[in-house]
Amino acid sequence: MYMLSNSSKYAINAVLYIAVNASENQKIGVKEVADAIQIPSPFLAKLLQTLAKKNVITSTKGPGGGFFLTEENQKLPLMEVVEHIDGSEKFSMCVLGLKECSEESPCPIHHSVQPFKVSFLHELRHNSIASFAEKVKKGETFLFIQ
Repeated sequence: MYMLSNSSKYAINAVLYIAVNASENQKIGVKEVADAIQIPSPFLAKLLQTLAKKNVITSTKGPGGGFFLTEENQKLPLMEVVEHIDGSEKFSMCVLGLKECSEESPCPIHHSVQPFKVSFLHELRHNSIASFAEKVKKGETFLFIQ
């Protein structure tokens, strides 16, 4: 079954952490995010730089600098994070790694996995970063267990 790469998982967690804990007036640094979600700071810095260059998140340099999400960033679908880190090609690949796998020529588990893939992609494409962050703020979902 398609699973997100660790890079995408880290990036999603970081973006949602920033969405919940930072603002234009209170930016957040890489070290704080890395410590909070328990991932290596240098690795996270590269992911966040990539997302900032692609305008998924916003960053400022200098004293008082750091990362935050603008209203526009928050309106983006969460899929933007995955696409800029992993690309979306993996979602169309066969989960067993077969070269030919489709509705017409399915692998043995194609029909079992396909509904999950469709549902997962729908959630990522049709829900904003803000909508996922709101669930964290309300305590409906969690970024980490303490």
